[in-house]
Amino acid sequence: MLVVAALGGNALLRRGEPLTAEAQRANIKVAAASLAKIVRAGHQLVVTHGNGPQVGLLALQGAAYKPDEAYPLDVLGAETEGMIGYIIEQELENALGHDRPVATLLTQVVVDKTDPAFNKPTKFVGPVYERKEAETRAEAAGWQIAQDGDKWRRVVPSPKPLEIPDTRVLQLLLEQGVIVICAGGGGIPVLRRDDGSLIGVEAVIDKDAASALLARELSADALLLLTDVDAIYRDFGKGTAAPIRQLTREEARHLALPEGSMGPKMTAAGDFAESGGFSGIGKLGDALDILERRAGTCVVN
Repeated sequence: MLVVAALGGNALLRRGEPLTAEAQRANIKVAAASLAKIVRAGHQLVVTHGNGPQVGLLALQGAAYKPDEAYPLDVLGAETEGMIGYIIEQELENALGHDRPVATLLTQVVVDKTDPAFNKPTKFVGPVYERKEAETRAEAAGWQIAQDGDKWRRVVPSPKPLEIPDTRVLQLLLEQGVIVICAGGGGIPVLRRDDGSLIGVEAVIDKDAASALLARELSADALLLLTDVDAIYRDFGKGTAAPIRQLTREEARHLALPEGSMGPKMTAAGDFAESGGFSGIGKLGDALDILERRAGTCVVN
């Protein structure tokens, strides 16, 4: 089977850990060991990943150096794709004993310039601030801000991914047996101009939505959305909480889940299942068991 595995933030950085190269490598090493089991079981593998903390850190570093020369979000997204992809690539090669080719591909993802998300930014990036400081920074840098709990943060547009023009390159790599790491952080957001050329745009694409689109465009057999919980739970956080082992795509779409955590994953799982594939949501360490339907939550058409 062709499997697209989307690594959640826990694969790179656990809650409360410092954003250091050492911490990220240690976590990615664990992730690579789990992904290697899928390859050893005879499946083709494509890996996607998040980049929220990393892209926020790079944005702050650029603003602290020369604010007028700070790079836009599409360029920062490309930087984080290369940085994170490098570590995943290396640790996956190590986990497989260097007997399989692994490659990282910077991936452009087309969005629509008329997407309503550009007029209503919702994606939080960067650190939290007190309201007054957030307003001062927003005025100086041209940011838009929104309340996040009892703090305030910068928000940026998160448009819907429509097309992955690099799919042809991905298919060529897969035909040669290459394990591909791509669409990191949802991919690099670009617009298609009237003459067909592409240009980057200030936005951050949802990683799970991009992974579902990627899986559909590659005609993958399975989409795994790997995180730090073992399954989707009904009545999560209550005494009646219980794992849900299987859902249809319609049941998945009507399940009330937090927008900031499991909501996007369930939406992505349902979207891919509609194309006829199998979606699985669960703990990173259970990746092969989720694929073989012995763990996690399964979403089917």
